[in-house]
Amino acid sequence: MPVSLDLEPFRPRFPWLTADLQTIANRIVPPSVDLGAASSERIRLPMADGSGDTLLATLDRPRIDRGGPLVILIHGLTGSENSAYILTSTRHMLSLGRRVLRLNLRAAGPSRTTCGDIYYAGRSQDFRAVLEMLDPALTEGGVFAVGYSLGGNMLLKFLGEEGASAPLIGAASVCTPIDLSVTCQHMLRPRNRFYHRYILGQMKAEATGEGACLTAVERAAILGSASVWEYDEVFIAPRHGFAGAEDYYDKSRASRFMPAIRKPTLVIAAADDPWVPIAIYRGFDWRAHADLTPLLAEGGGHVGFHAAGHAAPWHDRAIERFIGEIAT
Repeated sequence: MPVSLDLEPFRPRFPWLTADLQTIANRIVPPSVDLGAASSERIRLPMADGSGDTLLATLDRPRIDRGGPLVILIHGLTGSENSAYILTSTRHMLSLGRRVLRLNLRAAGPSRTTCGDIYYAGRSQDFRAVLEMLDPALTEGGVFAVGYSLGGNMLLKFLGEEGASAPLIGAASVCTPIDLSVTCQHMLRPRNRFYHRYILGQMKAEATGEGACLTAVERAAILGSASVWEYDEVFIAPRHGFAGAEDYYDKSRASRFMPAIRKPTLVIAAADDPWVPIAIYRGFDWRAHADLTPLLAEGGGHVGFHAAGHAAPWHDRAIERFIGEIAT
């Protein structure tokens, strides 16, 4: 049965009263650099796929370790271990006495210089490899993973692929584009032109950054892309064996895999998310899948959820309660 969180409905905190303000709040007021960690350690995760790529992560330990599962945080598109929402969630989990692993996907953030290839929404094999490499001493209390936006799509895909064999006690996704094609078209709407321009610029810079192994044709295709869809059509899809953008979107979308998830999974979304349309969540048959707990808020923007009366984002408090319910 879905888990009951006994959490109050989301209400926005002043001055983040609109969906767009909720979405950009972390860039306007970045979180404190002090995470409250007792120690932070660089973790290197070499991929055994012949690429020579090494993913980088940061392991943060709390000042008072209360045990329980290791929490792995997985960023979204053009994000990294230092994205504002990752740092905010890390600080919250550390304050609860939980160990946190901030994972950089292939070529994301500091992993850019140690990876020739690059992540994409369906690259669940990398996460599988990461879990196999973790020190058993870190995971003896179990592992709980949180995926944000595109990272959430990859996580949900992984959970569906693994079913009951997934080596996690549970998971959560936040504002995930569970239907990639519909989400891409939603992003291309005129009202999102500024978001789209920003994200596309970030994607191009990330894909061509130091460490990238690109042919001249690939580099030209990336830099010449006029939209996120075109970037996926001319670079991501052919690079990773898909027939085109729509084939990539269809084979990688989380909604294909979610019915097979057999671990407790909290799925958080906002009805006013300017990037991810809530219709893709409302069209899913939640009642038929007992291991999925939907938490669909009326507000919160895209990975915002800055709530009235609380310093910690609403989604972080929801995840905290979810872990408490399934880990006891």
